[in-house]
Amino acid sequence: MQVSSLNEAGPVTAAQPRSFLRWLLLPVVILAGMGLSVEAGLLGPLGSQVGHLWATLSIFGVGSAILFLLLLLSGRQQGPALNELPRWQLIGGFLGPIYVVVLTLATPHIGIAMTMVAILSGQVGKSVLIDHFGWFGASRKRVNGERWLALALIVVALVLIARG
Repeated sequence: MQVSSLNEAGPVTAAQPRSFLRWLLLPVVILAGMGLSVEAGLLGPLGSQVGHLWATLSIFGVGSAILFLLLLLSGRQQGPALNELPRWQLIGGFLGPIYVVVLTLATPHIGIAMTMVAILSGQVGKSVLIDHFGWFGASRKRVNGERWLALALIVVALVLIARG
C-alpha cells in the first residue's frame, strides 16, 4: 500500500521521499569512499615506517578515541547491550582490522588505484550475493542483468588498471 498526497506537480507517493534520500546519500557515500582511498594512501607509508600491525592499531586507536568522544558528546544511547546481540553481528570487529592490514600490505606494492578497485570488486561481488540471498537480514534484491553487467565492468576496470 502506498501513501499518497497531492502537491502542485501531482500525487506524491511514499517511495519518492525514500528515492530522494537515496540520491541525497549517494554523494555522502562517494565521499566516504574517497576517504578510504586517502586512508589507503596514508596506511601504506605508515605501515612501512612502523610496521603493518602497528599502523593498523594506530588507525583503530585514533578511530576508537574519536568514536568514544562522539559517544560522550551524543548523550545516552538506546539499544541492547553487546552481550544481548547475536554473536555473528560482531564479525565486523574481526573483519575491519583484516581489511586495514590488507590495505597496509597491498598499497605500497600494487598502488592505491589497484588496491581500491580490487577491494571494490570484492565488495560489489559479495554485496550482490548478500542482496540476492538476503543474508544478514538484508532485504532481498534479486540479481538482474544490470547488476551482473556492473560487476563485470568493475572486473574489467580491475584488469585495465592492472595492465596500465
